[in-house]
This record gives sequence, structure tokens and C-alpha cells, in this order.
Amino acid sequence: MKKLGWLLMMGWLSAASANDVVTTKSIGLGLANDLAMASVEACREEGYQVSAVVVDRHGLLRSAMRDDLAAQYTLQIAQEKANMTIMSGLKSGQFRAMREDIRQELNHIDGLIVMVGALPIVAGGTTIGAIGVSGAPGGDIDERCAQKAMDAYQDRLDFAL
Repeated sequence: MKKLGWLLMMGWLSAASANDVVTTKSIGLGLANDLAMASVEACREEGYQVSAVVVDRHGLLRSAMRDDLAAQYTLQIAQEKANMTIMSGLKSGQFRAMREDIRQELNHIDGLIVMVGALPIVAGGTTIGAIGVSGAPGGDIDERCAQKAMDAYQDRLDFAL
């Protein structure tokens, strides 16, 4: 009977400590910088001065790049777009189209904006971050620049460990 009590107690301790340490994958600084710069360069090739921001899977800033003539607030908008993607798990434009009913309310939350122009960054089936772009005359162009950057680094994402 004593042995049964000990086993039950060990099972409880094991269950209680099961979530003491959590291991996650997140985007590294090197890839974050490369994606941000590639987004800025993709828009520059189309004649637009933009900012690109990469956040990690928790919405923490990893890289922020503002092209020489991009407006000051494009950095903030790009980061808030990326944060919306982290919150929803979807492209920011896809979320906007699906949830027009709550868009105005979400735009009042600090750090979020429901606008087109951000994509999730997925490596090995896991979302490791998001990239937001702002400054082109339309979120569809911002998103296209982010997608070009993602396409340029897809091999690194596919083979990330």
C-alpha cells in the first residue's frame, strides 16, 4: 500500500512539473534582418519607400528597417500589422476580410492594426514570426513585397531545424 501511495505521488509530481519548461522555435536575428531588408528592396525595385518589421512568434521586435525616404510612422504601422498576424495566425489581409465585424474594435488595442500587408513566417510547419510592411500606396503592394522576401528565403525556412 505504501508503494502505491509513492507511485501516485510521483505521478502527481510529474504532472505538476510537466509545464515548468517550454521549448519553442522562434526566428533568429539573421533571418529576421534578411527578410526585412529583402522586403524593403523588393518595394524599392517597384519605386516605393517602405518600412519592414519582423517580430518573433510572441510579437517581440526582431528587426526593423525603414528605407531612406519612408515616412516615420511606417515603422509603427508595419509592426502593428505583423502583430495582428501573430495574434490571428493569418495574413493580416485575410484576417481583415474574415473579421470585418470586429476590425474597428481591434484597431483600438495598442500594438495592433487590422490592415493588409503582413504575413506569418513559417519554418518546418511552425510559425516562428511575422513580417509587416508599410509605406507603399496600398496594403496589397506591401504584402507583395513581403511575399517576395519570403520567396527569396524559402529554402532557409524549409530547412530550418
